[in-house]
Amino acid sequence: MAKSSNQKTKLLHLYQILLRQTDEDHPITVAQIIQELGKYGIKAERKSIYDDLESLRQFGLDVQCRKGKTAGWFVGERDFQLPELKLLMDAVQSSRFITQKKSDALIRKLEGLASVHQARQLQRQVYVSGRIKLMNESIYYNVDKLHTAVSGQRAITFKYFDYDLERKKVFRREGRRYTVSPYGLIWNNENYYLVAFDHANREMRHYRVDKMTEIVVTSLDREGRDQYPDFQLASYGEKHFGMYRGQEMTVTLRGRRSMAGVVWDRFGQDVILVPDGEEHFTVTLPVVVSPQFFGWLFGLDGGLTITAPRAAVEEYRRKLEGALGGGE
Repeated sequence: MAKSSNQKTKLLHLYQILLRQTDEDHPITVAQIIQELGKYGIKAERKSIYDDLESLRQFGLDVQCRKGKTAGWFVGERDFQLPELKLLMDAVQSSRFITQKKSDALIRKLEGLASVHQARQLQRQVYVSGRIKLMNESIYYNVDKLHTAVSGQRAITFKYFDYDLERKKVFRREGRRYTVSPYGLIWNNENYYLVAFDHANREMRHYRVDKMTEIVVTSLDREGRDQYPDFQLASYGEKHFGMYRGQEMTVTLRGRRSMAGVVWDRFGQDVILVPDGEEHFTVTLPVVVSPQFFGWLFGLDGGLTITAPRAAVEEYRRKLEGALGGGE
């Protein structure tokens, strides 16, 4: 049989046909492969198909053959299995910091990693109560720039903004640029935050990535390590409830034994709980005392209470009295 003009791309088309049209539940016969190749103007014989399938197997593609009623060839193991793709798909759909437009684009790319048959199982909507997608489309590219700055240990500059009632950007500091040294990103309370050393205030702060714009990675070396020689990103995130700022304190909490899991879920399994009688325990932790921290305590309905330091106890009492109108 004379070779067609498209013969050089035959193996590439076969590779694509197997990946996109086959899986364990949807094998394809050699006759069907020849028919599919014909759509691209490629002529093929059965023997050459078998040789090509073997070449793809040697190349690393998990080409398998099944005999019986549903005989045919298909791709077995893939870089991402279907349960893994479903997990990634759910994460993309439910992530608040990814805009709807970017979510749709990422989902289409994830579908391309599965067969067309498996992709239908991925086309589902994950419902999350109260989920609102952010408006800032540039966050996707901001995160990439910030990772570049962190890995290169370089300072960045940017503008920081809020939205007004007309959903227009209102820049902080009257539009003047911030200069900070990034130390890492934290995904907290459904938002991305950059943790960085602020050059102007000479302290570690955090910024919502979706409110950052015009980010520039500079040639300046990262600063702040001399003031924070033992800085740990995970520890910073644990101390800040909802990423609210406040005064850092070492507080002692007393709780019912049933609250042990709540403490470990929030602060990690390494936290030491000290028994206090038969029904309670105490735990001493460094936290940033903020309204969000007090709100977390209040939501536990008395399961955890602050016992020290006195400054934190009094501040909590003032917040509760103020909520009742007693602070006026």
